[in-house]
Amino acid sequence: MPRIEMKTPLVEMDGDEMTRILWKWIKEILIEPYVDLKTEYYDLGLPERDRTDDKITEDAANATKKYGVAVKCATITPNAQRVEEYHLKKMWKSPNGTIRRILDGTVFRAPIIVKGITPYVPGWKKPIVLARHAYGDIYNSVEARVNAGESAYIVVCGKDGKEVSRQLIKDFPSDGIVQGVHNLDKSIESFAVSCFNYALENKIPLWFGAKDTISKTYDHRFKDIFNEIYERDYKARFEEAGIYFMYTLIDDIVARIMRSEGGVLWACKNYDGDVMSDMVATAYGSLGMMSSVLVSPEGNYEYEAAHGTVTRHYYKYLKGEETSTNSVATIWAWTGALAKRGELDGIPELVDFAKRLERAVIDTIEAGEMTGDLIPLFRRDGITPKKLESREFLHAVASRL
Repeated sequence: MPRIEMKTPLVEMDGDEMTRILWKWIKEILIEPYVDLKTEYYDLGLPERDRTDDKITEDAANATKKYGVAVKCATITPNAQRVEEYHLKKMWKSPNGTIRRILDGTVFRAPIIVKGITPYVPGWKKPIVLARHAYGDIYNSVEARVNAGESAYIVVCGKDGKEVSRQLIKDFPSDGIVQGVHNLDKSIESFAVSCFNYALENKIPLWFGAKDTISKTYDHRFKDIFNEIYERDYKARFEEAGIYFMYTLIDDIVARIMRSEGGVLWACKNYDGDVMSDMVATAYGSLGMMSSVLVSPEGNYEYEAAHGTVTRHYYKYLKGEETSTNSVATIWAWTGALAKRGELDGIPELVDFAKRLERAVIDTIEAGEMTGDLIPLFRRDGITPKKLESREFLHAVASRL
């Protein structure tokens, strides 16, 4: 068959460790035989980020603004051990954090539902989609060590540099630490609008929680902006669609989520979303079964897997040992990006191919062929699950595709 032609390239961001290996295999086995793949390639592997002083990450984010659709492999955010292992110049920041800061978008993560894999929370019958604000909080923070006897303040200065206000954070009686975080009204507004639009498009209720009882300025501002935009622009449309918006405290939201049946969009501040998305993904079966897309206010899309680089499997791979690594979420990053590119460029064949590839993956797992992480979770009458190695699984999908 002739390969499907693309008009506009995808921004392709390569990554690290085992996911970098899977990335190459997915293209080779599942995409390039069917699609005349056009990409603008950026290597966001840790060695290249170090060589370019992380400029390549900024270049990739700006390219996403130019072309509108990107697909990203999982990458390492280095800690002290990684600095030593990779002989890095410094402890570079999270590439995801850099990209999110430049695009100023919202991350939507949704579980990939497969018959035979039952969530750890028995009451969850429908997907819980998690919307994570992708700007500010500790991901754009400044931090400092403080010595005993020193003091820390929040100081705000005007455009002329003159001090507007000064608040004491703490007179330190002993050695300690201090952190400053920020956010922008504009970014919070974009986050709210993205969440309201997603809820309307998918006809699911929207829940948002923060801690405004404790954080009476910072978190309360999130609450106020969401409520103002909802009352002004979305209340009537939500009522017409038969859905609703609810704000309550983050701890109440967590309790409600655990006893819900799912079928909601859960909006979270940046750090809350980072933590809770992993909890939701694991509860549905595996981090390897969670899709993720960053949507910017300008309508740019960056698709990625929600998990990390699968370091333990990579070390096995380097020894020449076989691995059984779940590639589903990484495949979904590619299918999401290809479908969006096809939608924006008016190529229905590309959209259809992406849907067929997703169907082939689901059919493979539902037939009992899967990677090792899913076998303990799989229960389906008459089917005994079979463990496949990483490449074997991709070939099993290809046979159905």
